[in-house]
Amino acid sequence: MDQIYKNFYRHFYLKTGGFIPTKPLNQNLFPGDYFQINNGEIVLLGNLYRKEIIDPKEVKLSTAITLNATSWNFSDGISKPYSGRANGQGTIDGQFEFSKQILKFANKGSFCFRAKEPVSIKMSNWNEIQQQLIIKLTHSLFSFRELYVVTESAAATSTTLAIAGESDAELELATDQENFGLVDIFGDPSTKTIQSKDIEYYHCETRRKSAYFKAKKLMVQEEKLSAFISDFMVTSSNPSEWVDQFFNTTFHHEGDYNSSIDSRNAQSVFLNMLHSNELNSNTALLYYKWADANLDDVEKLFGN
Repeated sequence: MDQIYKNFYRHFYLKTGGFIPTKPLNQNLFPGDYFQINNGEIVLLGNLYRKEIIDPKEVKLSTAITLNATSWNFSDGISKPYSGRANGQGTIDGQFEFSKQILKFANKGSFCFRAKEPVSIKMSNWNEIQQQLIIKLTHSLFSFRELYVVTESAAATSTTLAIAGESDAELELATDQENFGLVDIFGDPSTKTIQSKDIEYYHCETRRKSAYFKAKKLMVQEEKLSAFISDFMVTSSNPSEWVDQFFNTTFHHEGDYNSSIDSRNAQSVFLNMLHSNELNSNTALLYYKWADANLDDVEKLFGN
């Protein structure tokens, strides 16, 4: 069922210019939070500011940044077979008019997302502190080999998200507020759900939760990784002369395949094979760098 959400996460990253929803959804993340991804979920480990990993004199945060609201309202696989006004009959007030809308979701994982007045705050001096963070987080204070640091977090006055659990899912909505007419009522706090079919997730959040973020991730420098992979391919070739001499057997030793390292796990293999004296405060910057969290990390949230 977890894969149903993947389509939304990918679209969110692309539409909002690099923001990623927290996982689980509606978890709060703030600038300075550092975390790892384990079993497809974000595991929060601490905050750089709260633990004073960054000197309080070096704390620089932006004021609220107004984000492009258009980029924070999008959908995929959605049609509206009905949208209009209808009449109802109340026991007390008699006849009344309301707006009604039916959303149809074409595929499993089709979704509709609305956010009002999105804003963000971010670390405004990342370039000045990034190198000291590498040294502190990988050697002098901690020994992290894999880590993400939140550099910007976003929230909105309200957010509404619906995700289909099956193809041809439907969501029927209504509101008695005036002046809607044929305008989209999905995402308005006054909107009520009349009925739904095969909707996996539907939630309207009216608190300004910082549930969307940008982050930097700890990465091995390309030249170090390339050199390691080249050396690995040479040293793992299992030379036949050594096998014959060391094991003194007549076993067949010619491999049917060559050892290789998948690019997705090359970094972890490299770090596991570092000699104990290779990484220290003086060499940390030669081995590590920061990179933007991207779609590869969205894939990681879903076990790929």
